[in-house]
Amino acid sequence: MAEPKITLRKATPDDLALLRHWDEQPHVKAASDDDWEWEESLHHDPEWRDQLIAELDGRPIGFMQIINAAREETHYWGEISEDIAAIDIWIGEADCLNKGYGTQMMRQAIARCFADPAINTIYIDPLAKNKAAHRFYERLGFQFMEERNLHGDHC
Repeated sequence: MAEPKITLRKATPDDLALLRHWDEQPHVKAASDDDWEWEESLHHDPEWRDQLIAELDGRPIGFMQIINAAREETHYWGEISEDIAAIDIWIGEADCLNKGYGTQMMRQAIARCFADPAINTIYIDPLAKNKAAHRFYERLGFQFMEERNLHGDHC
């Protein structure tokens, strides 16, 4: 039997209800309580950002965002060089947690980032208290750099 396949597709305004639903899930709230302002965000498609829905054999299960961290409009990451990408990820469907789908999503996202020859670093910003996320990212080869306060979140 083949391993279930995760595919990534562009998030659209048609995903608004789904993303709002995922935002209310306890496991998503525990990882981030940010207001993503989906109504505006899904209608704004800057060249420096990809917002993606992860699908498991066609079923939407999660979200990811890949950005050029230096070009991001709010300067969330501060003043940084153009060779840095950043990734946000979560599994929205609770029954899809701890099954390897996040790893598949991240591997695809990492490949997308490094397909751009100008990118040589990827940033992530898990909450400092989210130890499970730290272990997840470490298994993928990420290394701790520093604790930072990013827009009020201790990351």
